[in-house]
Amino acid sequence: MHTVVVGTSGVTASDVLAVARGGARVELSAEAVAALAAAREIVDALAAKPEPVYGVSTGFGALATRHISPELRAQLQRNIVRSHAAGMGPRVEREVVRALMFLRLKTVCSGHTGVRPEVAQTMADVLNAGITPVVHEYGSLGCSGDLAPLSHCALTLMGEGDAEGPDGEVRPAGELLAAHGIAPVELREKEGLALLNGTDGMLGMLVMALADLDTLYKSADVTAALSLEALLGTDKVLAPELHAIRPHPGQGASAANMLAVLKGSQLTGHHQDDAPRVQDAYSVRCAPQVAGAGRDTMAHARLVAERELASAVDNPVVLPDGRVESNGNFHGAPVAYVLDFLAIAAADLGSIAERRTDRLLDKNRSHGLPPFLADDAGVDSGLMIAQYTQAALVSELKRLAVPASADSIPSSAMQEDHVSMGWSAARKLRTAVDNLTRVIAVELYAATRAIELREGLTPAPASQAAIEAARGAGVRGPGPDRFLAPDLAAADAFVRGGHLVTAVESVTGPLQ
Repeated sequence: MHTVVVGTSGVTASDVLAVARGGARVELSAEAVAALAAAREIVDALAAKPEPVYGVSTGFGALATRHISPELRAQLQRNIVRSHAAGMGPRVEREVVRALMFLRLKTVCSGHTGVRPEVAQTMADVLNAGITPVVHEYGSLGCSGDLAPLSHCALTLMGEGDAEGPDGEVRPAGELLAAHGIAPVELREKEGLALLNGTDGMLGMLVMALADLDTLYKSADVTAALSLEALLGTDKVLAPELHAIRPHPGQGASAANMLAVLKGSQLTGHHQDDAPRVQDAYSVRCAPQVAGAGRDTMAHARLVAERELASAVDNPVVLPDGRVESNGNFHGAPVAYVLDFLAIAAADLGSIAERRTDRLLDKNRSHGLPPFLADDAGVDSGLMIAQYTQAALVSELKRLAVPASADSIPSSAMQEDHVSMGWSAARKLRTAVDNLTRVIAVELYAATRAIELREGLTPAPASQAAIEAARGAGVRGPGPDRFLAPDLAAADAFVRGGHLVTAVESVTGPLQ
């Protein structure tokens, strides 16, 4: 099994994906263990002094003015975890919780948190045992960290609360730890606080969304090219020299992808035939500009993610010179903004894909295709309601594009008076990515059917490869009306699994 070694300098996006989705094992480097021990010595020394130090010998948040005596500090750390594990609503997905735990471990191993090495090792042991704490949808404001979600994870380390075992059964966490030979941790000064104070949930969801969107943007380039073919459009607008004079990198990449898919097509360039047109509609002609802008937004989001993956997010932090200082690095604004940016881009990509689908189905704009791509229009409704479903998904995408990060709601007796709502931004982006996948799947379903209805004209080899692979995956072609939901589900699975991109790349080579 693949193993990810966590050191002091952060982790990579591929590390997060390997642990969250691939079940990779986690190990602590010798460097990390040494850094953990050194930082703990600093915390222990401060804990022995009579002067109060926030997070070490005081209360938290609005209660930070109270000095806590040594005999109550272990109870303080337990209590912060128990009281903050106040999530509500449905359970969060297993991959999100694993990313959350792994990224908290990343910060712990930085040597800036003051957590003992044995606590970090227990975190790794829980991940490696396939134990997943039960984390709920609601409870994070994206400031002071993803508090409730991280608290539910810390509760599992203490052997309390509920968790899901590797068999998928939810059981008391203490039972699961015992079954895997893991001793519950007894938290000491600062450790409870250090386990809760991070942007780990929103960051994990950002990393996974970027991975999914990378495939989806390639898929959208393919379906845009298929729709262009089906509409007998021109590929001249994809010429590299046209995109070189407006040098947005994403735009150039999308145009190059579409051009690669269309190479060798007999369907392009017929826009001056029976129904002459000077130019294709915006949804066809401007596909690289819209998808390219989304790609460039992803590039910015990836840069923010990389910086955050290299960060140590905690409050207070242990500095190399021995100081323990309060700070505001737990504020989720940098991550929250890009999560919202990506939701906006996803909505627009879905919107332009739906417009192409609608054009394919409208006999007045499809340049010779039957109404709704039906077998016997009037008797058959064809893909009329598939487009309804796609339109409903796009409408939802637009609602999901409303930024969460523009909101803030005060908490903790006005001590935490401005928050990022980054967790909420991440949760709605996950829904947006799911819906965008379905939107692209409907365009794929319509465009492949439309191409096959263009009798006597041969599609590009890459397009033909996509059609054949889709048909082999249960995405059926033209014919009389039938129960449509299974076909659309097959198209969704085909796009979601990256099979559309794989089929095309078997002809074109790697897409950008």
